[in-house]
Amino acid sequence: MKLTRADRRLLEELQRDATRNQAELAEITGMSRTSCWRRIRDFEEAGLIQRQVALLNPKKVGLNIQVLLLVTMTEHTDENRHSFEHHVSLLPEVTECFSVSGDRDYQLHVVVEDMESYNDFLNGQILRHAAVRSASSTFVLRRVKYSTELPVPAG
Repeated sequence: MKLTRADRRLLEELQRDATRNQAELAEITGMSRTSCWRRIRDFEEAGLIQRQVALLNPKKVGLNIQVLLLVTMTEHTDENRHSFEHHVSLLPEVTECFSVSGDRDYQLHVVVEDMESYNDFLNGQILRHAAVRSASSTFVLRRVKYSTELPVPAG
């Protein structure tokens, strides 16, 4: 999909605050309300906009521990990969899972209430999985930057 300057501006603004109404977005982007509504619908149909969500503050909901968890698999088979990826997709503590290059196979972003919860999660959900050889935890001391906004490149 070819994006105009107004399209890029609209996508940038939606990433900042998707609760804005069509009138506000139209004013910011210089589009009419109808054009704005149509473009948003087009973006959704084309898959540019996957969904709209509310971003919660982890600490305010009691999730005080964030961990970057590196996982090494026992063997690199399709069966192990599918099994592990399906398993972590069902775990609410895992907010992101990346298949990575290097000496580890996956990096997970994990959020939990406290160290006891993390210990239970690590031993009960990750290390018990048959496809997992080992795991290494790095604890987040403080979040320096957090953004869900993607840069929208010019055409």
